[in-house]
Amino acid sequence: MPVAKAPVWQVLEPRNRELGPEGQKAKNLEHWRYARDGNEVVWLILDRSGESANTLSEAVISELDTVLGEIEGSGARGLVIRSAKPGGFAAGADIRDFRGADDAGQIEPRMRQAHAVIDRLARLKMPTVAVIHGHCLGGGLELALACRYRLAISGTSFGFPEILLGLHPGLGGTFRLTELIDPVEAMTMMLTGKNVHARKAKALGLVDAVIEERHVANAVEAAVAGRLDQDRPGWKARALGLAPARRMAARRMRSEAEKRAPRRHYPAPYQLIDLWEEHGGDRDQMQKGEIRSFSKLLAGETAQNLIRVFFLREGLRANAKGDSGIERVHVIGAGTMGGDIAAWCAARGLKVSLTDLDPKALAKAIGRASAFFDKKVHSSIERRDALDRLMPDFDGAGVAAADLVIEAVAERADVKKKVYQSILPRMKKDAILATNTSSIPLEALREGLSAADRLVGLHFFNPVTRMELVEIVSHDKAAAKTLKRASAFCGKISRLPAPVKSAPGFLVNRALMPYLVEAFLMIEEGTAKEDIDRAAERFGMPMGPVELADTVGLDICLEVARMLGERLEGQVPPVPAWLARHVEAGETGRKAGKGLYAYDDKGKPRKQSPKGENDEARLDRMADRLVLPILNTLVRCLREGVVRDEETADAAMIFGTGFAPFRGGPLHYARQRGIDDVRAALERLQDKHGERFAPDAGWNDLK
Repeated sequence: MPVAKAPVWQVLEPRNRELGPEGQKAKNLEHWRYARDGNEVVWLILDRSGESANTLSEAVISELDTVLGEIEGSGARGLVIRSAKPGGFAAGADIRDFRGADDAGQIEPRMRQAHAVIDRLARLKMPTVAVIHGHCLGGGLELALACRYRLAISGTSFGFPEILLGLHPGLGGTFRLTELIDPVEAMTMMLTGKNVHARKAKALGLVDAVIEERHVANAVEAAVAGRLDQDRPGWKARALGLAPARRMAARRMRSEAEKRAPRRHYPAPYQLIDLWEEHGGDRDQMQKGEIRSFSKLLAGETAQNLIRVFFLREGLRANAKGDSGIERVHVIGAGTMGGDIAAWCAARGLKVSLTDLDPKALAKAIGRASAFFDKKVHSSIERRDALDRLMPDFDGAGVAAADLVIEAVAERADVKKKVYQSILPRMKKDAILATNTSSIPLEALREGLSAADRLVGLHFFNPVTRMELVEIVSHDKAAAKTLKRASAFCGKISRLPAPVKSAPGFLVNRALMPYLVEAFLMIEEGTAKEDIDRAAERFGMPMGPVELADTVGLDICLEVARMLGERLEGQVPPVPAWLARHVEAGETGRKAGKGLYAYDDKGKPRKQSPKGENDEARLDRMADRLVLPILNTLVRCLREGVVRDEETADAAMIFGTGFAPFRGGPLHYARQRGIDDVRAALERLQDKHGERFAPDAGWNDLK
C-alpha cells in the first residue's frame, strides 16, 4: 500500500473549497462570478482571468463596483466573498499597475475611485463575510477588512507587505486596521511587513473565527444570522485615541524604524507614523491623508526602485520553473554552509542525508538544524517531520539514493576533486553533482571527471536560511538538462536561481571582493573601521564592508582575494599583510568571536564611537571608493559574458549581498546617477589610488 505524502488530516479534507451554490446559474464577469444560495446569501467569487493568483487590478475593482450595484437592494440576506484560486484569497494590488507611475497628481484620482468602491462594500446594510484561505495580503486584506466578518481557514496568513515596496497600505488599511485591533499591533504589522498566521490573527481580533474548510457553510450561516461574536477594541485602543498617547507611541515607532530603514532612504514608515499620529481615530481625515501619502510615495524614486526589485525577483523566479525530479539530496560537508543547506532542504520537504568525516561536525550541524526548525517551522508536527527528513549519514551511504549530491567541503580544488572521484561510481546515472564552491572555476574542478555534463555549481550564500540567491554556475561541458534541473531545484526549495558562467569568483563574489579589499586598504591607510562601515551604511548597504568581512569570515575573504588576485591581474589589489596575521591567530571574524571587531556573546560587534568628522561629503567620497568598484566589476562581467544582462546582475547583487535595495540595483543606480558621472568618479579615483579603478571598456556599451 503506497504511503501518503500528505499528512492524514489533509488527505481527509474535502478536495473542493466551498464556493457557494451548486447547480445554479452564476452571473459571470471577467474576474468575478456570483450566485444566490437557498438561504438568500450571495456568494461572490474572485477568480482573476488569466492569472494564477488574485490581485486587485483596476479592472477587478471596477467589476466589483458593478457587482455591488447589482447586489444593493436585491433583498439578499448576506454577501460572502471568496477566492477560487487554490493559493489564497488575494496577493494584494497588481504591482504592474504601479510601475512607472511618477505623477502623484494623476495617481490620487485613481486611488479615490478605488476607495469609493471599497467604501461601498463597507456600507452594505446586509452582513458581509470574507472567507479567507492561503495568503491574504495588502489590497486583498484591505478588501477583507471592508467586510463585517472575516473567517480564516486554518493555515491562512495575513500581512501588509507594502512597506517592502516603499509604500504603506493605500486602500483603507491604515484606518480600518487601526480601528479594528490594538493600534500598536496594527502599526507593527504595517511597519514591518511581517505576516501573521491564522491563530495569531484571531488573538489580535483581525479575524472572527479560524475554521476548517468543511465548516465554512455553517460558519457563514452563523455570521449572516448574527450568531458570531465579535471582539471589540479594548482599553489600549481607546487610550491611543488620545493625541498625547499617540505621540508617545509614535516616538517609539520612529526610533525602531530608524534602526531598520533610515528616513533619508525609506520615507514610507515615517509618513505612515505621521499619518496615524496626526489623524488616528478620525476616519475621514485618515482616509484623505492615506490617499495623499500613498500617491506621493508611489510617485517617488524609492518606491519605483523597490517595485523594480520586485520584478527583478520575479525574473529570477521565472528561471526556476519546471520539475527538477529531485526528491532526495545528499550533502557532503557538515560545516556551516553544508549543514545549513541540508537543514533548509529538509525544511522545504526534501529527504536529505548529511555526511562528514568528523562526527562532531555532523552532530553540531544536526543540533543547529533542530534549533532552526524550532524557530522557523510553525507546528510541532511539521518540526518533527522536518527533523525526520534530515538524516545524519556517518558512512556516506545516502549518495547512492540521491537525485542531487551537493559538495560543500573545503575551498580547495584538490580536496573537492578527491571527493568527486570517490562518490561518482556510487551515484545514480542521472543524479546531479553540484559544488557549493564560492570562487573556483568549474573548469578546474571537472578535470578528469567522467560525468562533467552532470557537474554544476550551486553557490549558496551565507546565511543560507536567510539569503535567497543561488548562483547556477555553468561551464561549456554542462548539459542543458543539468542546468535546467538545478534551476528548478532552487524553485522547489524557495530560492532564486541566477544563471552565471564559470569564471574566477563567478559574479557576486567577484563584484563583492573589491568592495571588501578596498575597506582593508582604507584601514591600512589609517581610516577608522567604524567610519568605513558608517560610509557604506549611509550609502544604503545593510552592513558595512568591515563587519561584512567578519561575517563572511576573514579566512574565506583572504583565500578568495588571493585567488582572484592571481587570476584577475590588476583587478584586485594584494590584501594587507595584517589580514593573514589575523587568520593565523584564529581571529577569523564573528564565528571566532574576534576578527576586525571583537564580538559580544550575542554575536554583535563591539564598535567604538565614530572617530572621523560627521562630514557628509567626506562619507560620500568614502562610499564612492567602496561602491564604485562593484559597479565597475559588474560592467566587466557583462562585457565578458559572465552574466547575461543588467537585470540578472542587479538581482544577484541585491539578493546575494543585500545591495541597497532602494537604489534598484547597482547598475540601475549607475544609470540613475548618470553613466558619465560614474565614469568620471572612477577616473578621479584612478588618478588618486591606482589602475584598479580604471573604468572598464564596457561602460561604453551602457550608453
